[in-house]
Amino acid sequence: MRTLRDLGDVNGKRVLVRVDFNVPLDHGAVADDTRIRAALPTIVELRRRGARLVLASHLGRPKDRDPALSLRPVADRLAELSDVHVTLAPGVVGDDVGALAEELAPGDVLLLENLRYEPGETRNDPELSDALADLADVYVNDAFGAAHRAHASTEGVAHRIPNHAAGLLLEREVTTLRALLDEPQRPLVTVLGGAKVSDKLAVIERFLEVADTILIGGAMCFPFLAARGHTVGSSLCEDVDVELAERLLASGHEHHASLELPSDLMLADRFAADARTRELDGVDVPDGWMGVDIGPRTSAAYTAEIARAGTVFWNGPMGAFEIEPFAAGTRAIADAVAGAPGKTVVGGGDSAAALQSFGLADRVTHLSTGGGAALELIEGRPLPGVEALS
Repeated sequence: MRTLRDLGDVNGKRVLVRVDFNVPLDHGAVADDTRIRAALPTIVELRRRGARLVLASHLGRPKDRDPALSLRPVADRLAELSDVHVTLAPGVVGDDVGALAEELAPGDVLLLENLRYEPGETRNDPELSDALADLADVYVNDAFGAAHRAHASTEGVAHRIPNHAAGLLLEREVTTLRALLDEPQRPLVTVLGGAKVSDKLAVIERFLEVADTILIGGAMCFPFLAARGHTVGSSLCEDVDVELAERLLASGHEHHASLELPSDLMLADRFAADARTRELDGVDVPDGWMGVDIGPRTSAAYTAEIARAGTVFWNGPMGAFEIEPFAAGTRAIADAVAGAPGKTVVGGGDSAAALQSFGLADRVTHLSTGGGAALELIEGRPLPGVEALS
């Protein structure tokens, strides 16, 4: 994978930078600027080297040219964070956009409109890839969160601009996650939560091969508990996930890692903030109740494993942490990961949101910006946006 160090002299050259500015908006303003901040090191470095920057990103899933998903709020926030004037293009490609790109001076920043305003973006349309390539002399992909997609701006354009490279963020993401698998400091403890076994089957299988311990929480634990003969009440638990869990447990002797399940649970009579709750000293969920979080004994046991780890990877909450009565387990894991003495890597999505909500995002070694891309890399699947940079 080529990096910024391989680009040579970019002074005065137009550099198309695919960034990930797919941020949440609230009443027309950026609600969380984490992804914008994550792109700043690459932007700063290329401006320092005299590049004329053309930035490109998608935002949401617009139908046609939905003005509610314009990148105008993103351009304004980027200008505030970088203290640089940011021009928002009137579209993605076209004569007007091309003229703006040609007029850029070294250090100037042009942000294209929402890439998904163009239907050819997600189809990896050759004509759109050609048009994007016409805007620049150099291509840099720094959008790890979109690197698992073969889109015009992540894969197609890279084949049309020979001088291409990974940005600092994408380089760090790929290097960190590959090192997690290939050369972790032992023991490697993996904490996996979320809803379904089927969603993370390949991730579980990979960590069974390379990790020392896997700690299972969230709704994903119930198929494993059911596979071991426990009752799960009204907990989220689908037959297909129970079958997958049975298969994984049956093949346990073939794996390097031990797979640990909760020993106690927090229950609720319904999925609501005002639900009746109770702690269950055990894991057999009675009828009329559902598991919504790991219990305190499990939290303590998992915390102890994390404290002994040389490397920790965490992806997925331990319960429905967005509802306060069900957040204790996820908070305990977040605190443990933030305070762990070893290297700590946290996957994107809900785990990152949990760290942000608990004010702990800056206390881990690496907080990934790409949930889906991170998991696919761990699974061993090639990422089109990375493969195109070789």
